[in-house]
Amino acid sequence: MTIQEVANKFYEYMQVGAFDKIYAELYSDDATSEEAPGSDWGKANGLKEIYEKGKKWGEGVEEMYGGTTAAPVVSGTYFNCYMTMDFKPKGGERTSMEEIGLYKVKDGKIVSEQFFY
Repeated sequence: MTIQEVANKFYEYMQVGAFDKIYAELYSDDATSEEAPGSDWGKANGLKEIYEKGKKWGEGVEEMYGGTTAAPVVSGTYFNCYMTMDFKPKGGERTSMEEIGLYKVKDGKIVSEQFFY
């Protein structure tokens, strides 16, 4: 797949919450995931750690109220998406979050993701 095809498929799956399809079809097995500096989440190396990070994040959410993902912008070997989340963390107050996800694609697969919020 070209980077544009990967970005389009990513966006299509995000619109329906098909996160497992995103990871299974679009990510390299040795992809990395990095959160914004100062966050409680470290860097995940490999698809197994990325899945585990997502699982732990989900376990910390009491309720999801919604979220959005804007159409991707492609540049070179990267694409990015503006995303929002409206949720209540366990033991916390309802909060809204905005972030930019930056994704690097190599050989038709996402090899890294980095989040800025």
